[in-house]
Amino acid sequence: MMAKVGDKVPSATLRTMGPEGPKAVTTEELFAPGKKVVAFALPGAFTPTCSAKHVPGFVAEAAALKAKGVDTIACISVNDAFVMGAWGKDQKAGDSVMMLGDGNAEFTQAMGLTMDGSKFGLGTRSQRYAMVVEDGVIKHLFVEKPGAFEVSAADYVLKNL
Repeated sequence: MMAKVGDKVPSATLRTMGPEGPKAVTTEELFAPGKKVVAFALPGAFTPTCSAKHVPGFVAEAAALKAKGVDTIACISVNDAFVMGAWGKDQKAGDSVMMLGDGNAEFTQAMGLTMDGSKFGLGTRSQRYAMVVEDGVIKHLFVEKPGAFEVSAADYVLKNL
């Protein structure tokens, strides 16, 4: 079942690349009480729309999002922490966007937002979406139609904060 506005974010462990290697980040930590988080998910690192538009938009709008009270901006993809770390460097995400790998699609499945990318050789991946989470509860959830890139874009999320 797909997550919806008003739901608590499901429990899962994601991974980010730290100085000593992959570091576990639980959803309980990421979406902790008292935090306002914008998280966006996409089909894959280094893929065309994700690299040309999705991540760059959030990097560019990071200051404006934080000015609206956002504590953390997180990018989630069904990739491993090594790939997400390299992609974050390539995208110049720096401290603006936390790059999180959901290597086993645990979080994506718990959100009910998987897609089958096997005809492209990608296997199980995440649908493209963005969400605003406050105190661990989904306040806004913007899920794209297949092939679209509109409602999960940084400027759309910013307008809806």
